[in-house]
Amino acid sequence: MRRAWLWIVVVLAAVGAAGSYLQFWGDGSAAVAPYRLARVERGPLVATVRATGTLNPVNTILVGSQLSGQVVEVLVDFNTPVKAGQVVARLFSDQIRSRRDAARADLDQARADLAMRRAQVERAKASLRKAEAARLDQIAQRDRALAQSADAERTLERVSDLASRQVGTPTAVEQATTQRDVMKAGVASAEAQIASNEAEIAGLRADLALAEAQVASAEAAILQREAKLRDVEIDLTRTEIRSPVDGVVVKREVELGQTVAASLSAPTLFTIAQDLRRIDIYASIDEADVGQIKPDQPVTFTVSAYPSRTFSGKVRMVRLGSETVQNVVTYTAVINVDNADLALLPGMTANVQIVTDERPDVLRVQNAALRFRPFGRAAAGRSQMDVIGDGQPGQVYVLGENGEPKVIPVRLGITDGSTTEIVGGDLAEGAGVIVGGGPRPSAAAASDRNASSPGARPRGPRMF
Repeated sequence: MRRAWLWIVVVLAAVGAAGSYLQFWGDGSAAVAPYRLARVERGPLVATVRATGTLNPVNTILVGSQLSGQVVEVLVDFNTPVKAGQVVARLFSDQIRSRRDAARADLDQARADLAMRRAQVERAKASLRKAEAARLDQIAQRDRALAQSADAERTLERVSDLASRQVGTPTAVEQATTQRDVMKAGVASAEAQIASNEAEIAGLRADLALAEAQVASAEAAILQREAKLRDVEIDLTRTEIRSPVDGVVVKREVELGQTVAASLSAPTLFTIAQDLRRIDIYASIDEADVGQIKPDQPVTFTVSAYPSRTFSGKVRMVRLGSETVQNVVTYTAVINVDNADLALLPGMTANVQIVTDERPDVLRVQNAALRFRPFGRAAAGRSQMDVIGDGQPGQVYVLGENGEPKVIPVRLGITDGSTTEIVGGDLAEGAGVIVGGGPRPSAAAASDRNASSPGARPRGPRMF
């Protein structure tokens, strides 16, 4: 019985193989297979652009050091929340503190020197006021001597007149003459003292100007030493590395005891994300699709960490700068995402779908119908000038009255990858369009086609 069943199986296999050969490669007529049809439907259609991107914080702050030195304290770590102004690390500061103390001492010395200079100015002013008062007294004495000299001159004239009339005595004339000469000498002495006093005043004024110039120099020295002190104090404050914003530490690149070298460029010690409740996706958009991307377009995406969850966002901008990798040109689309639950983390890969167009009720057909071509009919070629109206040209096939495929030209709108909008053409809702199937070529037809194709190689029979 076992051998009988084995022979039955072999015979059935041989019969099936022979039937397949005769059906597909025999000299008879082509095998007839039914066409597969799909209905033209009406409904919503959403066109999307698919891309991949990386999640990034909206604002990423690189915290570095403007000083060189050894790190003596590291006060934060990965994922540590920080506030603006919070100290996150400290550098060795003893040398800078010594410089600050020396600068303060120099400033105190300059201020003492200024006080001394100002005292000299006051003393010079007092001496000048005293000399000017003495000059006024000498001027008064001179005026009195002039008055006395004039009186002595008048007395001499009277005595001389009396003597000429034999009334006065020669002795009286001599005494009056002597008195007049003494008064004149007094006037000359007063004039000389006034001149000496004026010379002294000029000297005191020069001393005062010098003292005031020294005060100005001392004030400038104070400003210079104050600036030096501020510079040292700024360096001292820079030994404390502070966070400039509220956020969370996403990267720490410094270790305790490490020496920071800031001679050429400020090294990055920490990376702080300002607010992870808002996050961005940097999506790479192919140059063929970038023309469809506009601001405020809705976006849905998934990440590997949450495969069953769909997140949403919105396009903020498309950056003008392109990137070329292996002759592939892409543009970066920035997508804003609300991350209130902090589920999304920086660096995650997002599989993005950007909704570029959405139609609530359109006539649509399966894309397989647009690709279908009956055997023996070449696909209709088209150029950029073949665009008809608002849509792109296309064609579908329906079954004619004789059961043969009949071409229907149509105009195509948006597509979601599986169905396409029909915006024009003689195609009604509910019509059946061919998406596949149909008769296969006979062996003779296949032979003729292979023979007519240059460089074609003969094919053996397909066994089913």
